[in-house]
Amino acid sequence: MNQHIHCIVSNCHYWSQGNKCEANEILVATDKFGASQPDQIDATTATQLTSESAGTCMETCCKSYVSKGSQKVSADRITKMS
Repeated sequence: MNQHIHCIVSNCHYWSQGNKCEANEILVATDKFGASQPDQIDATTATQLTSESAGTCMETCCKSYVSKGSQKVSADRITKMS
């Protein structure tokens, strides 16, 4: 799968021209999880983590979030892949 990860945090090590993320792996989490975990918890530890549910896009830092099973096919003008 050819993915394009966009990032608007210009002072991140992985940020690249055109707001592109050049990290090999990323971890998308709920805001609650992010606020309660140390910085050492990242994509390298993702397989050891328990997944969580989010109620809305606003409960995550993932602006492409759409609830699984939702009839909504796009968010932020991005079409949800099925």
